[in-house]
Amino acid sequence: MTTITRPKHHDDLIAHLRESATLGSVCGLLGWDQETYMPDGGADARAEQSSLLAGIAHERATSERLGALIAACEGDAELTGDPETAAELREVRRSYDLATKLPGDLVREMAESGSKAQQAWKKARENDDFKAFEPWLAKMIDLARRKAACYGTPEGGEAYDALLDEYEPGAKAAEIEAVFTPLGARLSAFIKDLADHGTPPSDAPLNVKVPEAAQHAFGLEVLGAMGFDLDAGRLDTTAHPFCSGFAPGDTRLTTRYRDERFTDALYGTMHEGGHGLYEQGLPKDTKFGSPLASSISLGIHESQSRMWENFVGRSRQFWVWAKPIADRHFEGALDAWSVDDMTKAVNTAKPSFIRVEADEATYNLHVMLRFGIERALLRGDLEASDVPNAWNGRFEELFGTTPPDNRRGCLQDVHWSFGLIGYFPTYTLGNLYAAQLWETILDEVPDLESKMERGEFADLLAWLRDKIHTHGMRYRAGELCEMITGKPLGPDPLLRHLERRIRPAYGL
Repeated sequence: MTTITRPKHHDDLIAHLRESATLGSVCGLLGWDQETYMPDGGADARAEQSSLLAGIAHERATSERLGALIAACEGDAELTGDPETAAELREVRRSYDLATKLPGDLVREMAESGSKAQQAWKKARENDDFKAFEPWLAKMIDLARRKAACYGTPEGGEAYDALLDEYEPGAKAAEIEAVFTPLGARLSAFIKDLADHGTPPSDAPLNVKVPEAAQHAFGLEVLGAMGFDLDAGRLDTTAHPFCSGFAPGDTRLTTRYRDERFTDALYGTMHEGGHGLYEQGLPKDTKFGSPLASSISLGIHESQSRMWENFVGRSRQFWVWAKPIADRHFEGALDAWSVDDMTKAVNTAKPSFIRVEADEATYNLHVMLRFGIERALLRGDLEASDVPNAWNGRFEELFGTTPPDNRRGCLQDVHWSFGLIGYFPTYTLGNLYAAQLWETILDEVPDLESKMERGEFADLLAWLRDKIHTHGMRYRAGELCEMITGKPLGPDPLLRHLERRIRPAYGL
């Protein structure tokens, strides 16, 4: 940042933002605890705690004092003349304007209901009991509609845009649909071509049974090689994996294990590790609370996780390095298979019921299914009771099969229990960003693939730190993508990547 004199109103603004971020980190810790170690009996008290803290945080985020500090900084020509400070003020203003549109009682109700709904979802998923979750889903949809109404429908847009903007600033549902529709058609044609003309690789290497402790140790070693600082983070288990970057020096990852298909946990860990590396790379030590220490968008955040999970983790180069390590931890369970066997096994294009366990080619179809249902729910074309049938019908259209139960269908994701409507499209945006960034990385990081064969990921991480992490929210997602890659976001890099990676696994 250019060295300028910082007036008191700017210092006061930064202090207010840091205190608010600290309060937010406490709220986040409550959520992390609820999804990891909190006993079921604590659910009602946790809902009350979450509601109280959300209300306090909202009061700070909408206070007249904060508005006055923002206005004073916006009226300071020296501050607005500095590009980084101008970007900081742009994002602070945006957050303040959004927050002041929401009444405090709605914010508290959303926090309390989301906490209770998450507990209900967890039990409903475990018991395959949609009816038990249906009232809570209806409640969260109603709250999402009310929230969207408070924000207001953008001119020429729809209610969904107001919620999407929280996660991917500036994005519009119609624009997302314009990308998703042709992408979905091309993916479907690609998958059909593989099925019609290729020979599916054997997934036998993935079906060996590996104890959870061995999987955990393997995952920790991979995280360490990726560059995740375990002295400033940790890895735990949960029903639905996630990453939380609470504060400087505290970034937490979760994953989940099962005896067979150890790669589900491996790639879940690498995925959350990619999120964690982004959180640890943001300049929180000096700018915590400022937008300059926050992630640009969920699409860019997701690009980091999908890059490590797929572009690194499913590559042959990764398995050249990782298989000997897996062999050591798994005590010979993989001895019967080669590096090439492993690489082919993790690069299939076979429809599956669970999104987080889906392969690269079919994953985006899962996202498109959820995107369509969310828009219909917001419009009122669907109600909570309609979701299972709508889900199964659309799944049949996309994948040619129907989930055997709701646990592997509409109950599988945690997002709707928290009211996170508008979140899902960012997963596919992340894949698109990752592919386009990866082509540039291969051009700009010398001998990256040979380094990956030796488990040397430092140069890749350094590139991501320099090009993406260090900027915080200085640039919008599309702007940053075009600045780095020289072109606007498009689908071709992702499709080229899938062609290069998956066709050889099918002998094509």
